[in-house]
Amino acid sequence: MVLVTGGTGLIGSHLLFKLTQKGLLVRATYRKESNRERVKDIFAYYSEDSTALYNGIQWVEADLNDVPKLSLAFQDITHVYHCAALISFDPSDYKLLRKTNIRGTANIVNLCINHAVEKLCYVSTIATLGYDADCIDEETYWDGNQNQSVYAISKYGAEMEVWRGIQEGVSTVIVNPGVVLGPGFWSSGSGLLFDLVKKGTPFVTEGGTGYVAVQDVVTAMVRLMNATIENQRYILTNGHHSYFEIISMISRELNAKLPKKMSSSFWLAIAWRVDWIVSKVFRRKRRLTRQLSYTLQKKSYYSADKIKQDLEGFDFTAISDSICSTSQFFLKEVCS
Repeated sequence: MVLVTGGTGLIGSHLLFKLTQKGLLVRATYRKESNRERVKDIFAYYSEDSTALYNGIQWVEADLNDVPKLSLAFQDITHVYHCAALISFDPSDYKLLRKTNIRGTANIVNLCINHAVEKLCYVSTIATLGYDADCIDEETYWDGNQNQSVYAISKYGAEMEVWRGIQEGVSTVIVNPGVVLGPGFWSSGSGLLFDLVKKGTPFVTEGGTGYVAVQDVVTAMVRLMNATIENQRYILTNGHHSYFEIISMISRELNAKLPKKMSSSFWLAIAWRVDWIVSKVFRRKRRLTRQLSYTLQKKSYYSADKIKQDLEGFDFTAISDSICSTSQFFLKEVCS
C-alpha cells in the first residue's frame, strides 16, 4: 500500500489522482476535513469516474507531529510520498516552519525506518539549492547566505533529515521542483499569480526562475519510485522564465492588462520595509520580505538534464501549455 502525506495540496491531490487511476491501494493524510473537498474537485477536472476513484482512498487525519496517528497511517505501507509541508515566507512563522517541515519530516523518516518502508519520495524545492552558480544543478549545494527565506531554511533542514534516513538505510528519491503550475488552488502558491494577474498588476520585477507543470512533477515522482533509482535528487523545471514572461502569458490567457513598469531594486527595498511596518501596526502576515524582494530580482537558471538522462523518454510540458490549461480552469471555476 502507498501512503501520501499532504494529500490535500496541489502536488498531493494530483498525485493521488494519478495513483488511484493506476489502481493502486492508497492511503493519504490530511489535517482538515474541509481540505478534502478540494481533492474531489481536482479529481473531477480529469475524470468522469472521479467519485469512484476518490472513494478508493483511505484517509487518515494526522498532523506531521502527531506520531501516534502517523504510526497508524503507516500500517502495511510499503511506499511513502512525503508531500506535506508548511509554506510561508513570513519570518514570524519561523518556529512553526521548523516544527512542521523539519521535525515533521524527521517523524516521517523515523517511521519509514521503524516500518521497514521499501522506498520514500520526498518533495523538496529548488529553494534548498545554492543559487550563486551560473546554472544550478543537483550538485550546486546550499551556501546558507543571509538571503535565504525562512521557508527555504526549513526545507533545507527537512532535506537533512531525509539524507539522515538514507544513511540509516531508507531507499529514497528527492525531487526539487521549481514553481509548480497547476489548477485548483487559487488562494495559495502559484495559483495566486492567476488571481493577481486577473485583477491587474501594474508592476513586475526583473528576475526569473524555473517553472514546472504539476503533472510533470507527479509523473516524475511515480516513475522514480517505480525505478531502481535510489538515494538521488532531481531538479524538476522546464527552463528559465522571467517573471515578465510568465505574467505576460497569464495575461494573454485571461485577457487581462499587461504590466507596464519594471519594479526596481530601490522601490522593492522601500516596499518590503513599508510591508514590515504595516505588518506590525495591523498585526497581519508579511506579504513582502527582504529575502523575497531579493529573490524577485534575481535571475536563477536551473538544469533538469539529470531527470531526462535517468528516466528514458521523460520530457516536460511546455510552460505556455501549462499556463493555458490552468487559465482555462481558473476562468471556468473563478470567473464564471
